[in-house]
Amino acid sequence: MPPNSNRQARADSVLDTVNPLTARKCRSVPACIALCAFALSLPAAPAAKSKGSASTNEPRNRKSAPKDLTSPPLDAADITELPDGTERLEIFLLMGQSNMKGRGVMPEDPRRDPRIIMMHTRSDGYFLARHPLHLVGSPIDFSRADNAGVGPGLAFAESISAARPQSRVLLIPCAVGGTSLGKWKKGQRLYDQTIRRARLAMNQGPKGKTRIAGALWLQGEADSGTPERRAAYGEGLDRMIQDLRADLDRPDLPFIACTIGEAKEDIEGRKAINKILLELPDRVPHTACVDGREFAKFIGDEVHFDTATQQEHGHRFAAKYLELVR
Repeated sequence: MPPNSNRQARADSVLDTVNPLTARKCRSVPACIALCAFALSLPAAPAAKSKGSASTNEPRNRKSAPKDLTSPPLDAADITELPDGTERLEIFLLMGQSNMKGRGVMPEDPRRDPRIIMMHTRSDGYFLARHPLHLVGSPIDFSRADNAGVGPGLAFAESISAARPQSRVLLIPCAVGGTSLGKWKKGQRLYDQTIRRARLAMNQGPKGKTRIAGALWLQGEADSGTPERRAAYGEGLDRMIQDLRADLDRPDLPFIACTIGEAKEDIEGRKAINKILLELPDRVPHTACVDGREFAKFIGDEVHFDTATQQEHGHRFAAKYLELVR
């Protein structure tokens, strides 16, 4: 077989493993096949870089994957069909920075529940949900993974699934560590990618049985450091929620925020951000805020929440959501 044919066959195999829907649509477009194959770490020579430059495909300071990231591969899920006993697909967006992405220690045995699925951050493929939800590495062997761990998303989904057993839950992880609110404004890459992926899932889910059900927000550390950013935070957050609802055609989309940690040196700045977050329901209808200040504990850096805290955050996110939609 000629070299190009061999590479084509390998790309097809990867696409089938990640997302059969995407594979069927992309095979007719060679550029799409090449892109998807690259995204899943097919062998490629590293790009040459000038001194002081950084690759556009690799973060400058990529952190090593945690040792508790075990048991590959991810288990593929078919988004077009509903599991027995479920009647609808409910999509939730996980937005924010590193604490939404998660740094908590992962359980030894990954969860594998067909009623709770996730979209892979790089390939847009669908898999049974497990930690880390924000996996940036290959879904086949986890190569090129970063330091994402346990965030609140999976505990949230478990609580929603228990309370609404007829719903299948799809989590779309969108968070990126270190990002300020300005990176989430309409027209910025993170916002636009969130909208794109939400619409993609809507179009690929069961027709007439799929909806964008809510958005979770855990962010604010990156905006706590200066008076200017703190002063602009409330108005900016409210505007982002308004834009999100308009672009997803959900004017009453439930949006639940969560307080950030107050253990770092700039505690006054973080308290100011938390005040804005806690006052969100007074400013914007169909919103809520989880207050985790009394039970929050950290992994040792006074910034990132530990696993127990993230689990509790997730359950409280779910409780707030269920209050909003009852």
